[in-house]
Amino acid sequence: MSDVRDESGATVPETYARGKVRFLEVELAAAPGAIIARKETETLGRKAIEIIRERTKRDGPQLIVDMCTGSGNLACAIAHHVPEARVYASDLTEGSVAVARQNVHMLDLADRVVVEQGDLFEPLRARGDLSGKVDVVVCNPPYISTGKLEKESSALLENEPREAFDGGPYGIAIHQRVVRDALEFLKPDGVILFEIGAGQAKQVTILFSRAKGYDDAELVTDSNGEIRVVVSRRKEDLDP
Repeated sequence: MSDVRDESGATVPETYARGKVRFLEVELAAAPGAIIARKETETLGRKAIEIIRERTKRDGPQLIVDMCTGSGNLACAIAHHVPEARVYASDLTEGSVAVARQNVHMLDLADRVVVEQGDLFEPLRARGDLSGKVDVVVCNPPYISTGKLEKESSALLENEPREAFDGGPYGIAIHQRVVRDALEFLKPDGVILFEIGAGQAKQVTILFSRAKGYDDAELVTDSNGEIRVVVSRRKEDLDP
């Protein structure tokens, strides 16, 4: 991701300077305060859209949660490509929520995409009406370990929010929380999808196994043959 200088002479990512980015055929606003949507996240988006379309044909309109929404790129792309879907998006930071809401408004999706601010599922839990009703949870969480982020990946923090990258000591702290808490919201046979970093497939698969509420995980590769997405389903025989 190349950098340019703004009017003040400061170095900023070229995408921020342009103020827009294209993601899964959707043009989105890009602004400081929210992570820039990356091309590699399209693997997660495509898989999510594929699953949501299949479930829509089988069961009708789907209720989706986009956790750690960032700029709202996944939420907006899903709503754009699957018009029947209703999406609840959530992020911790004010900057991300502001950009995500801007994108929802710009794309005229406000009737189908709601953006909430808070710690993971907390703002959705506060609604009181989503428990056991969600069809799909899609999540592109922070997945860089704190140590790596403070050393070889520290350049990422110069312009984008730390919360978008810092995945804790091993890079999977948010995955762990989302795997646990999603069981409260997913329907039986509901699907959960994560983007992961290089070499994290085994760790995230173990998280699903330990939670004891999911079927065996599916691993999805990108165009380079690298595992970038993990998919699992809530077991049907659990209590809602």
